Amino acid sequence: MANTFSISDLAQEFDLTTRAIRFYEDMGLLEPERSGPGGRNRVYSSRDRTRLKLTLRAKRLGLSLNEAKDLIDMYDSPRDTVPQLKKFLVVLAEHRQQLESQLADLEATLDEVKTHEKETRSLLNKANKAGVGA
Repeated sequence: MANTFSISDLAQEFDLTTRAIRFYEDMGLLEPERSGPGGRNRVYSSRDRTRLKLTLRAKRLGLSLNEAKDLIDMYDSPRDTVPQLKKFLVVLAEHRQQLESQLADLEATLDEVKTHEKETRSLLNKANKAGVGA
């Protein structure tokens, strides 16, 4: 039998809670087998482990879980990978654009903070020279 993993194994390996793994399962990202009395025990395959790894990578890139699922599901299909790669490029371009916009906003805010700091230091220097508030 191929390598299998318990929910605890995956939680420990990827530094996740078992609740997070069950959430990914509810989202359709993982499809463990069931074993034990009443099917209470989850048994994850190497495929589930890989899908979890890809899900976490997609999250780090800023993709939503639905976007991650769409892309990962494309990996599972026996079809040509060209549509998957094209979709991935579109998703990455959208996220890059969003991050660049956020970066521009942060840079503008930082410039504003620097301007206020400079003005405040100037006012403080003038006040100190005039002997005010000493």
